[in-house]
Amino acid sequence: MTIWCYGDDINTDMMFPGKYTYTCSTAEEILPHLLEDLDPEFADGVKPGDLILAGRNFGCGSSREQPALGLKAAGVEAVVAKSFSRIFYRASINQGLLLVECPQAVEAYRPGDEVRLEAEKGLINVGAQQFTFPALPTEILAIRQAGGLLPYARAKLRKERGSNG
Repeated sequence: MTIWCYGDDINTDMMFPGKYTYTCSTAEEILPHLLEDLDPEFADGVKPGDLILAGRNFGCGSSREQPALGLKAAGVEAVVAKSFSRIFYRASINQGLLLVECPQAVEAYRPGDEVRLEAEKGLINVGAQQFTFPALPTEILAIRQAGGLLPYARAKLRKERGSNG
């Protein structure tokens, strides 16, 4: 697992340049451009299970869904940040991308530290330190497990229709 570290105010244009907004809409089209202006190594280096640690206001900027879609498609396990933009937070829920707000964990991280996240328990271990964060609501975890809001809603509707018969 690689830990990708970024600072404060990482906006959606830094995560996915706005010049591609109307030409890239699928995950396959978005992936090569993820963080290209901020970290040119990211798109080629990110692997499933990697984590992003970031500062305050991660995801500020426009309301485009491409950054969240791209990070989820790249297999990013979670973004752990000091705080998130509300618009990006919502877009990430829609895509099933896990976001964890835990400023203490971000501040404690040093290159080379092992990071273990137990989202269901509200725990994150950074090196030898353990931090807690509010456990995620069961609905958010269910949306994540389903792969995003749309698959979650479809499955829930199928289940309801099946039980109402």
